[in-house]
Amino acid sequence: MSRPRVEPEAAPEGVTAPVVPLVAPPSRQEDELADATPPADENGTGLRDVWRASRARRRALRAEVRRFTVRQRRRRRIWIGVGTALAVMILGTVGAAYSPLFALERVDVVGTSQLDAAAVTDALSDQVGTPLALIDDSRIKAALVRFPLVESYTLEAQPPHDLVVRIVERTPIGVVQTPAGFTVVDAAGVVLSTTPDAPAGQPVIDVPAGTTSEPFRAAGRVMRALPDGIRSQVTAVSATTPDDVTLTLGATGTRVMWGSADRSPEKARVLDLLMQKSPPENTREYDVTSPEAGVIR
Repeated sequence: MSRPRVEPEAAPEGVTAPVVPLVAPPSRQEDELADATPPADENGTGLRDVWRASRARRRALRAEVRRFTVRQRRRRRIWIGVGTALAVMILGTVGAAYSPLFALERVDVVGTSQLDAAAVTDALSDQVGTPLALIDDSRIKAALVRFPLVESYTLEAQPPHDLVVRIVERTPIGVVQTPAGFTVVDAAGVVLSTTPDAPAGQPVIDVPAGTTSEPFRAAGRVMRALPDGIRSQVTAVSATTPDDVTLTLGATGTRVMWGSADRSPEKARVLDLLMQKSPPENTREYDVTSPEAGVIR
């Protein structure tokens, strides 16, 4: 049996029924939060998340850069420290070298035999009191030029207060007779001294072309090649051309036909052997112009 249908009661004319919302309206705080929150993309990720990820990535990148460059920075600091230390050391050394702490107090002359070392020291006394780094080479050269026996020299500073002057003397090869007397010369023709009488132990050089000629230079080379034992016996040297140098030995007047100055050390050895085989007092002439076949006459 069916229920009887009940018809709704009709609203009075001119009256509207109230509307009941299905969802509660948002509060004011929720409205402000919604306005401040960036909209999400399709995958639900907001801009704030993107910013945070970007910031984290930059931090990670900076950390990686620092990690990979820490060795380079450490090396740079080491080099800067070393460079600073070297600069300080160099400046300190230079400052001390040019200060009175390293002033010259003593000049030591070595290598002299014929030259008076005291005279050389006295000639260089004006350098005493000068810092070793400021020693005037040109003034030392000007002082040593006044000594003809000085062929060359070297200077050696020995801190804190010493200067060593090493001298190489000229080697006299004989005397040349001139109107002024007997002049001692070396192989280059430099005049070393002049005396009225012939000095003992120096052979007389007879070269008509003079001390600046090729024959004289050849004679000088021969004399410098002779060992001391033979040179001490030579009393005269003559040459008219560079190829006919002739020596005279001792009181016997024995002649040595030398020839040119070529191969002089070898000729000197051959002559020594010939003199041992036949002494000068028993020999009129030695011929070493060809060292392969020395001749005794």
